[in-house]
Amino acid sequence: MAKKNTRNTRGRIITAAWKLFYEQGYDDTTVEDIVFESETSKGSFYHYFDGKDALLGTLSNVFDEKYEELLPTMSQDMDAIAKLTYLNHELFAMIDSSVSMDLLARLLATQLLARGEKHLLDRNRVYFRLLRQIAKEGLQKGELNSEFTANDIVKAYALFERALMYDWCLCNADYSLVTYSDRMMPMFLERFRK
Repeated sequence: MAKKNTRNTRGRIITAAWKLFYEQGYDDTTVEDIVFESETSKGSFYHYFDGKDALLGTLSNVFDEKYEELLPTMSQDMDAIAKLTYLNHELFAMIDSSVSMDLLARLLATQLLARGEKHLLDRNRVYFRLLRQIAKEGLQKGELNSEFTANDIVKAYALFERALMYDWCLCNADYSLVTYSDRMMPMFLERFRK
């Protein structure tokens, strides 16, 4: 039970922080704001995080929560390409509507500069486990080109998603990320179709 409460407290802090970062901006959000919004304590905050900057790496947690939310909504009738396209569309729609370009750029920058843990590349994330599952099933069902391994497909897909996000940030979010990806992702994934 203690482990669940630990996850809930940490999760509440992360959820509150990203809500405030989006509403008030990163620079205008204080640790006190996050503690108040998450209904936790400063002691709890500092138990999990060294400071506000440490929360930048947790955007991957927010993304993973979105994937967990989407999993039961995916029709079993969808083939692997449709599932990957659906996941991309839904995540990028969430980014367009609730993650500012500035926050995404900060996350990408922290990952580029990180010497230790790179949250976006953590193969134990829900994201990578879900992608591997879809790729393996797609290969087993003959939906995906067997000249590629499941790992090849997952790595290429994740790389392409990061490239789309990086370019969106470079272009100052002057276009809709989800609209652009809805055009580009199907063309990219077509190479993996059998």
